[in-house]
Amino acid sequence: MRTTLSQFLIEQQRKEGVIPPELRLLIEIVARACKVIAHNVNKGAISGTLGSLGTENVQGEVQKKLDVIANEILIQTNEWGGHLAALASEEMEAIHPIPNRYPKGEYLLVYDPIDGSSNIDVNGCVGTIFSVLKAPADSTGREMQEKDFLQAGSRQVAAGYTIYGPQTLLILTVGTGVYVFALDRELGSWIMVEEKLTIPEDTNEFSINMSNQRHWHAPVAKYIDECLAGREGPRGRDFNMRWCASMVADVHRILTRGGIFMYPADRREKVKSGKLRLMYEANPMAFIIEQAGGVATDGTNRILEIAPVGLHQRTGVVLGSRNEVERVRDLHRELV
Repeated sequence: MRTTLSQFLIEQQRKEGVIPPELRLLIEIVARACKVIAHNVNKGAISGTLGSLGTENVQGEVQKKLDVIANEILIQTNEWGGHLAALASEEMEAIHPIPNRYPKGEYLLVYDPIDGSSNIDVNGCVGTIFSVLKAPADSTGREMQEKDFLQAGSRQVAAGYTIYGPQTLLILTVGTGVYVFALDRELGSWIMVEEKLTIPEDTNEFSINMSNQRHWHAPVAKYIDECLAGREGPRGRDFNMRWCASMVADVHRILTRGGIFMYPADRREKVKSGKLRLMYEANPMAFIIEQAGGVATDGTNRILEIAPVGLHQRTGVVLGSRNEVERVRDLHRELV
């Protein structure tokens, strides 16, 4: 008999003692919202969810219809249940406090409702990324504030992502390893299909947007040059490049078979600090990658140790197989 997500969480609560019942309920509610989002992704053009709205989010990015729909699903689902104090979304400028939070709201939810939005209209892979933090101890009885969310990624109590591909998969960590659940549409349940994932320390694949090559700093350019030199180069082996334009899809491939994902800071004004959001993308993915034995840095520093100063702060991201990420880190120390 396969283990369901609910059964897994109950076991983590009872045997491992790592999650209280309040956190278990919150994760189940987020997973329920992801099932609804999966249905909307699957319906696509039939339900009129494709295309752009002609508006921009706080990041200055054109919003897709599905971005807004998924964001609303996560808000509405979490407003009526669980022990959530407030949530923050990549699609919203300010935090969203939970009205009449019961009993006091022990947790904060941070999420990217649809990662890889550019893939929506071409039937490419997209996903939902989420992170759970503890609300500050002094937050009882007061309105939640943005500063309450500004916690280092090492303080996450859970993180995960849902990938809406040929299978709909939920990848989750609560700090005891990485587990994969597949959505059984007939039963309406999340069924565990893999557990305790481990990323190989070495890899022959890298994932980076090569169109930005002219903007890269020297360490990143040198690393990619080494990979492209192949068997005749300093690395002594051939590498393949993979790029899906969706962090969820690229990271999931790395989590499954190894590799290195890079979206580094570069010379462009808008990307000097990096492209990806620390709170919504980098922190939850770094938590997952580390739990699978990989490494996640901004090129030099461990992502989970970065102290956030803003809700929509950006960072460079280099994560995946240990030996490859450490090679990039060594180059940053040598060349910067």
